[in-house]
Amino acid sequence: MRARELAVDGAFEFTPRVFGDDRGLFVSPFQEPVFAETLGRPLFPVRQTSYSKSRRGTVRGIHYTATPPGAHKYVCCVQGKALDIVVDIRVGSPTFGRYEVLELDAENFRSAYFPVGVGHAFVARTDDTMMSYTLSASYVPENELAIAVLDPELALPIPDDLDPILSERDRAAPSLAEAKSAGLLPEYECCTEIE
Repeated sequence: MRARELAVDGAFEFTPRVFGDDRGLFVSPFQEPVFAETLGRPLFPVRQTSYSKSRRGTVRGIHYTATPPGAHKYVCCVQGKALDIVVDIRVGSPTFGRYEVLELDAENFRSAYFPVGVGHAFVARTDDTMMSYTLSASYVPENELAIAVLDPELALPIPDDLDPILSERDRAAPSLAEAKSAGLLPEYECCTEIE
């Protein structure tokens, strides 16, 4: 497994070896020794695993968990193809406002680790795209927040070849500047203390 540091401070991409033969394939999208060597600590205590299934053109996010309590995420695409986007929304972070786009799919099984306080979005590039999430916190509705994925100041690279399908929640989400002004964004110092 290879690890690569992303443009967002504390976020990493992991690319496992895929073993294929005439029966199909075998892959381990998470491997503790590589994760621990890369981050200097083992994986966070797992509190929840979740899956989402989306049709082509679905855009989910930018989602994040109020901090505190915050949540770590380890994300992988187990069916279909997705453009996965990590956005640094931590006020005071050296990479605040930066993002990186990853191509996650069920061919190479790249995974991404997102530290506490960063935002996450993805675009389903095929029908029946299924994303897998391993989380350090259980779902609590009032802690789950969103920023507008179509915020023109962020200018995320949503592909032109699709009409984005958004939930009502995501359509109504504030811009990054509005969320910052309202005090809704996590503080980098608090996030690093939780880390």
